[in-house]
Amino acid sequence: QVQLVESGGGLVQTGGSLGLSCAASGRTFSRNVLGWFRQVPGKKREFVIGATWSGNTIANIDVSKGRFSLSRDNSKNTVNLQMTRLSAEDTAVYYCVATAESGSTLIPSREDSYAYWGQGTQVTVSS
Repeated sequence: QVQLVESGGGLVQTGGSLGLSCAASGRTFSRNVLGWFRQVPGKKREFVIGATWSGNTIANIDVSKGRFSLSRDNSKNTVNLQMTRLSAEDTAVYYCVATAESGSTLIPSREDSYAYWGQGTQVTVSS
């Protein structure tokens, strides 16, 4: 059974930083695109950032604004999201995602491009 399990969510103050981790099991994703989506209350899920197997990264600039970065460890089947200068607008459930196909050099931003999803982890930014 394939699973993506996020960790690291919680409460953080405005202007603070937070790191999320995602551990995959059940298959290797070393050659797949890994990334993160988020869902703000009352809004649709949106693409945050993604990376190819080789580490090329693309971020949704409207979300990231240069504050978010992604790292992945193919040997450990993990992907991390580092968030800085957080604001209340970043309060959301964050989801780890992975594509089904391997070897792609393109990072999709559509939800339906990702076959595997974690259960989500809540990030709350308060003042």
